[in-house]
Parts: sequence; structure tokens; C-alpha cells
Amino acid sequence: MYLILLGPPGSGKGTQAKVLADRYRWLHLSTGDMLREAVKAENMLGRAAKAYMDKGALVPDDLVIRMLVDRISRPDARNGFILDGFPRTLGQATALDEALGAEGKSIDMALNIAVPDEELIRRLGQRWLCPNCGAIYNEGPGREKEAGKCDNCGGQLYQRADDRPETAIARLEQQKPPWEMLAHYRRQGKLIDIDGTQSVKDVTTDLLHAIERVGVTR
Repeated sequence: MYLILLGPPGSGKGTQAKVLADRYRWLHLSTGDMLREAVKAENMLGRAAKAYMDKGALVPDDLVIRMLVDRISRPDARNGFILDGFPRTLGQATALDEALGAEGKSIDMALNIAVPDEELIRRLGQRWLCPNCGAIYNEGPGREKEAGKCDNCGGQLYQRADDRPETAIARLEQQKPPWEMLAHYRRQGKLIDIDGTQSVKDVTTDLLHAIERVGVTR
């Protein structure tokens, strides 16, 4: 099964993508990880991407999609994959459809974790991270075993500038899934909205139910 997990910053889609990938043994693909992997491998696509990244420029959509198609052709994607963070625009979605279609593949479903803006701003304002191991603390500082320190590795927690309430609103406007892209998948009968205001466990349950329903009807 080939899935896209959509949602704005603070919706928890990164956490949920990992849970689903582990459960179904799917390849979890984020564009950032994929780009870094290709650059490290120093293959042709990686070198092309690095030329843009070194200049601080965005890697063009067509190059990202070529890397994605190449990545999902490998054995570890045989069971399926879940895309986290791509596509972000209608243009990327339609280009991805065309590229997958040329390979005889298609997206099976797009799961959209929906959360109101005011709740997202509250969540982002409470999110702190560990620079060493990448652990995320979603309830603000003070709940860890040692104040300000990561429970896993002892790293000093920090808050990203774009998670602060004063900048979160602008970030949400830029990074929310655009309505036209959601409409694209809705027209295809592939979009399923998930209530992201629930607990992490309940969101996972709803995602699993949606996936199982589609899996039965395929």
C-alpha cells in the first residue's frame, strides 16, 4: 500500500508516520531524510540535489520526485511506503501521480490529520527538542526527569524559533496542506480526514481503522 500522510506542523504526523511504518513494515519516507541519504551516497541524483542545497536553494520538484521514484524501487519498499512531508502543493501532487503512473503505481490513500489553528499554535508553543538524539517534548519544559535535559541522552533541550507563538502563525500559513491539494485527493476518492485533536493513541486508532477499511476493499 502506498500512502501519503498530510497535516500541518504540530499535528503529530511525523510521530504517526513512524507508528504506521513500524506496524505494517512500510518504508517511511520524509523528503529531508531522502535528500540527505542521496547526498551521502554521492549518486547522480544526490550530486544534483547537493548543488542546490549548497547554495541554500530549494531542490526542484522534478528532481525530488525522480529521487522518490528511485527510492521506492528498492527492495525495502516492497511492502509499501508512507510519505511524510511530500507533496506540499497541488503541482507536486499531480507530478507525483504522473511519475508513479509511469511506473505502474499510484497512491492508495491520503490521510489528513486535521487540527484547528488555535490548537496547533498552543502545541507548537509547548514543543521542545533535543539537539543530540532528536527527541521531542510536546508538553513544554519541566516534565522531564531533569529540568531542561533530555531523558534519553541528557542533551540540553531547546525550542526552535519557528515553534514560538509569535512565529507559529506565519509558519502554519506557509506549511498547511493547501485546500486545492486536499481537493485533488478528495476528487480521486483517496482523502480521509482524521480528527487530530484527539489523544495520540486515538489518532493512531483512527488511522489504523481507515487503513484497514481501504485494505479490505482493494
